[in-house]
Amino acid sequence: MRTPPDLVLRDVHGAPATAWWPPAPGWWLVLAAIVAVSLVLAFLAHRRRVRHRAIVGVFDEALARADTPAAQVAAISELLRRAARRKDPEADRYEGDRWRTHLDAGAREPLFRGTAGAVLLDGAFRRDVDPAAVADLRERARRRYLEWMR
Repeated sequence: MRTPPDLVLRDVHGAPATAWWPPAPGWWLVLAAIVAVSLVLAFLAHRRRVRHRAIVGVFDEALARADTPAAQVAAISELLRRAARRKDPEADRYEGDRWRTHLDAGAREPLFRGTAGAVLLDGAFRRDVDPAAVADLRERARRRYLEWMR
């Protein structure tokens, strides 16, 4: 078989490469899903931050209203008992060592075993409470309060 001389054959060429923009419809769906998930995560993170700030605000406002170290200890005790009820409905009735043990339950390190625990137990009923001990108790109680109010 001979090809006619006037017939010019050319090599087979593939289709031209597709442009990267605009992307295919499937990529638009993937992008929309990523944006939707990002917005939901950002909204949840924002709500968590607002809630955390509100909880910290409750703690700080209660202590700001207390004008003496004994009143601060009483406010700390009230806040801790309120937070402890979230974990155990009977926790607000605990007294003495049982209350301190409950406060330390689940903590990485015992927070209320030493002076802080003693100040918490009877500091609200004493007239002469050491302000440094109350400051130490405040930091420990704040940490525990925030853990329980999550």
